[in-house]
Amino acid sequence: MSHELLRHGRARCAALCAVSTTATAAGLLLPALLGHTLDLLLARAPAARWVACCAGVVLLLALLDGCAGVLTGTATAHATAWLRRRLTGHVLALGRRATARFGAGDLVARGVGNAAQAGTAPGAVAALLATLAGPVGGVVALGVIDPWLAAVFLAGAPVLALLLRALARDTTTCVAEYQRVQGRIAGALADAVAGSRTIRAAGVADRETARILAPLPELARAGRRMWQVQGRAAAQAVTVAPLLNLGVLAVAGLLLARHRLSVGDLLAASRYAVLATGVGALVGRLSALARARAATGRLGEVTAEPRPGHGTRRLPAGPGRLELRAVTAVRGGRAVLDGLDLTVPGGTTLALVGRCGAGKSLLAEVAGRLSDPDAGDVLLDGVPLRDLTHDELRRAVAYAFERPALLGTTIEDALAFGLADRTPAAVRSAARRAHADDFVRRLPDGYATRVADAPRSGGESQRLGLARAFARDSRVLILDDALSSLDTVTEHRIAQSLLTSAPARTRLLIAHRPTTAARADRVAWLDDGRVRAVGTHRELWRDAAYRAVFGAEGESDAGTAAGSEERG
Repeated sequence: MSHELLRHGRARCAALCAVSTTATAAGLLLPALLGHTLDLLLARAPAARWVACCAGVVLLLALLDGCAGVLTGTATAHATAWLRRRLTGHVLALGRRATARFGAGDLVARGVGNAAQAGTAPGAVAALLATLAGPVGGVVALGVIDPWLAAVFLAGAPVLALLLRALARDTTTCVAEYQRVQGRIAGALADAVAGSRTIRAAGVADRETARILAPLPELARAGRRMWQVQGRAAAQAVTVAPLLNLGVLAVAGLLLARHRLSVGDLLAASRYAVLATGVGALVGRLSALARARAATGRLGEVTAEPRPGHGTRRLPAGPGRLELRAVTAVRGGRAVLDGLDLTVPGGTTLALVGRCGAGKSLLAEVAGRLSDPDAGDVLLDGVPLRDLTHDELRRAVAYAFERPALLGTTIEDALAFGLADRTPAAVRSAARRAHADDFVRRLPDGYATRVADAPRSGGESQRLGLARAFARDSRVLILDDALSSLDTVTEHRIAQSLLTSAPARTRLLIAHRPTTAARADRVAWLDDGRVRAVGTHRELWRDAAYRAVFGAEGESDAGTAAGSEERG
């Protein structure tokens, strides 16, 4: 991912390199100008022009430094934005696989903190290249003044190279550990925020705070280790660099005594020796690059997860026949769906019934390709879902969930979310079918009410989620426990609206109530990842094991379910 990031920002990185390298070249020119000017002044020769040149170079350095600062900020901002866009798109494409693999809090930490740190990579690379140009140019300049000066410096250069190599290696390891622990804390915090009501109800806020912050000592150790590595490298560099400087100055002094160098040459040599031993700047640049590289590696772990691909086919005309053939889906090392075969005839309603953990929600995900099975195929009107284009698939299948996420600024935005051709009339018609229109109109601004300002119960949120699904008018409608928070009367009304819609659509719904299962055309009874039986609710109700799926509610609603079946 590092290479892609640098390729994306190559234009800005190249401009920053050019400006920084020009500044380094100007900095290398300045000692020679100062030395020559000093020789002229000592010889009482005219030196005004050279003094002006020195002043011009100083002003140029100030100007280039300002440009470099602006370019660095711009390159960092663009790189960070690109990383966040790519990470966000990849995480949304992965869906639940991303949160299952990394955790919601850790993903947020990577997308916010790590992306900002990784975004500094182009600027860090350009700054490192420019900083490297300083020591290289300093050595070359020493050689131009006198080859012996360069030879003295190069004798100790391998020691500096070994120090920098060790710094880069150790810093990368420490920073990666620090960022990993940060991600753990962020993940624990996200879990606690999601369960804040439970934590408050249990009165264990202090205990949960301690649990979230338990990795802090580990984080502190990693941080101390990181600064210790950098401090040790800086201390070693400070020890070695003055020795090299003294060596260069001692040889320069001997050459001055032998009249092989002028006083101005000695001044220039002293400045070039400082530039050549500019390890302190290199330590900082290498540390910044190591931090950016470690952060980029954490982002790369997410983007390395293969995202689902899409084909190029479109759906033929058809009733919406849904087929699952030998579908196997493994989660947490367990086959939640195990070689499952199921057919939903076009235009019919099939209820999925089963105990908790039987695989109902996962089957609903796989049926509309919110996730892919590990084996087997899912077909819609004879076409495998993986062969459909992305837009064709999402137009063909609509979802309503148990806890719908209402995205958008206003209620109308939330109901039209994802629609390419939204019209107020279509949105309101869908809301009426979901029996949400009345309470939406009672809101302060009706459909223009901001979602964040709209008080609503769990059942009202579910009705808005159903309205959003109805507005899509898709070939297949999948209700993933989307009626669970509705009262019995409202559920009956919505079910009637759902089952009598025209034209007929294929509907797949998860049923926890016998009354819901009784209204479906057919019921698929899931047990341990397989279809145990398919039939009408009345037919399956004769089996005591099927009745046990509904528990006490099933026994209390037996008469209601049977009556609903008679009316159906």
